[in-house]
Amino acid sequence: MLKLLTAMGASLAMLSAAAAADLPRKEPPPPAPPVGKAPIGKYPVGKAPIGKYPQPVVTKG
Repeated sequence: MLKLLTAMGASLAMLSAAAAADLPRKEPPPPAPPVGKAPIGKYPVGKAPIGKYPQPVVTKG
C-alpha cells in the first residue's frame, strides 16, 4: 500500500511539474520602431544631378 501511495504521489508531482512548464509566461513587448526618425543627411539626395556624373577633379602639376 505504501508503494502504491508513493508511486501515485510521484506521478502526481511529475504531472503537476509538466503542467506548470506548459503555462504561458508573460514576456516584455518588443521595442517600438522609431516613427518619424529618418536618417537625415545619410542618403545622397541633392548631392549631384540625377543621371549625370560629377565633374572630375582637375589638378595642375
